[in-house]
Amino acid sequence: MKKCAWALSSLSEQHYHDLEWGVPIHDDRLLFEFLVLEGAQAGLSWAIILNKRMAYRAAFDDFDVEKVARYDDNKINAILVNPGIVRNKLKIKAAVSNALVFLEVQRDFGSFDCYIWQFVQGKPVQNAWKSAADIPVSTQISEFMSKDLKRRGFKFVGSIICYAYMQAIGMVNDHVVDCYRHAALK
Repeated sequence: MKKCAWALSSLSEQHYHDLEWGVPIHDDRLLFEFLVLEGAQAGLSWAIILNKRMAYRAAFDDFDVEKVARYDDNKINAILVNPGIVRNKLKIKAAVSNALVFLEVQRDFGSFDCYIWQFVQGKPVQNAWKSAADIPVSTQISEFMSKDLKRRGFKFVGSIICYAYMQAIGMVNDHVVDCYRHAALK
């Protein structure tokens, strides 16, 4: 079976591609997890973050947004010495402040899911890219999403990060057309 070329780089990327990438997510815990992980990826490769995902889950209390929102300087400092994650103080502090804003969005919209999926009218955008070179790094939708997230106080949510987030949580189907997952997620 043909797959997206990036999925052939490692077993972890292949597994992620085959089981998760592009599958619509509507669970707020997972939506928060990917928001933190995509922010952590900024300036790095997804493979690095993917390989550290279990350590991130442990460091961030399995991405329990209410717990993360209560992290104080002591907890942040403890995370900063964790060799299993990317030890970037700005990204870790952003995860905590994003948790606070995430909770506000949940209160305002009933769930983060209701808020984030409105950018695609509640259903995945079905793209038909012939090659990986055709896939954009951002779109008008990701730009609009980025501006709205920033307006609400989120950090590490630029347009490129937002588009990667959209791909990860299944808001867009960016598997190339000859990848077996493209048709499966259509």
